[in-house]
Amino acid sequence: MTKADIVKQIAQGIGLTKTDTAVVVDGFIEAVIEALRSGEHIEIRGFGTFKTVTRAPRTGRNPRTGSEVRISSRRAPVFKPSKELRARVEDDNKPIGAKKDAVWQEEKAA
Repeated sequence: MTKADIVKQIAQGIGLTKTDTAVVVDGFIEAVIEALRSGEHIEIRGFGTFKTVTRAPRTGRNPRTGSEVRISSRRAPVFKPSKELRARVEDDNKPIGAKKDAVWQEEKAA
């Protein structure tokens, strides 16, 4: 699914034009990027969490020559899905209203 597909699906669902919806989607993406760039942690309940982690420096290999290459530390964005999102993806036949029960059952089993 591309960003254009997401814009089309949202526009059909809420009745906005594709242009207006594209502005909102672009604004959301930019807000997430800016927050991650400044080191913030973004939590969207029922969906997941975006944050950055620092990857340690390491030694890699050039696949063509086999020589060692030093890779410096870097910040990388990561996404952790919520229990609710994982439960809804796992069970395709679950009705939308049953999502909270699935999370509750998963927590109860743990």
